[in-house]
Amino acid sequence: MTFLTIEHLAGIAGVGIVTANLTFAARTRPGPWITIVSRILAIVIALTEPSYWVQQVVRGAWSANSDLPLQLSNAAEFASAAALWWRRPFLVELTYFWGFGAVVQALATPDFREHFPDPAYFRFYVAHGGVLAAAVFLTVGLRITPRPGAPLRVFLATIAFTATVGLADLLTNSNYMYLRQKPAAGSLLNFMGPWPWYIASGLILAIVFLTLLNVPFWLARRGRGARPDRLPTGVRPR
Repeated sequence: MTFLTIEHLAGIAGVGIVTANLTFAARTRPGPWITIVSRILAIVIALTEPSYWVQQVVRGAWSANSDLPLQLSNAAEFASAAALWWRRPFLVELTYFWGFGAVVQALATPDFREHFPDPAYFRFYVAHGGVLAAAVFLTVGLRITPRPGAPLRVFLATIAFTATVGLADLLTNSNYMYLRQKPAAGSLLNFMGPWPWYIASGLILAIVFLTLLNVPFWLARRGRGARPDRLPTGVRPR
């Protein structure tokens, strides 16, 4: 898919509008609707990948070489659906860091050939955009923010997932997570050296991204800790 075309910008704009409206509504008008909307969004995101499997099976084109949910964006989709349904802190952390660390890049540089109004076009923006919307909605709208140590937890989870994907690549002769070859479309990997060095560069870049993404919440915790209204137990403000 060509970058910065009308259909690409329209997809990104749609994600931005949905994300902004959901987050603003959660902040200003909290209520029972939040659980209903959260679970509807969770179901929609969770069904995008299985709908692709069904389509490939019907076409007789499904292949373990290319159709297993082993990209980091796939993991982010299932994590975000679970986070929206159960709102567990660790699931929210995965959604936030994986969403902004992996899904934003996928949205910026989409690697698929289908165009509007092909179902694959909508599936891409619903799945990837849904993760981003969930990340902002949960952390900013519902204030379920990453806890201290979240970058390390997410990094270790990412390493574990990457190792699993690497094994799957060997068993299926695939290229999930682009561990064996860079994507045909342009991406950040083009600036990170040849194989296998771009994998090591990617790990270093992941640490940098996780740290930077955590900065707003680290600053917010420091700010709350420095407020004069946070007094020891039993001490009343004047």
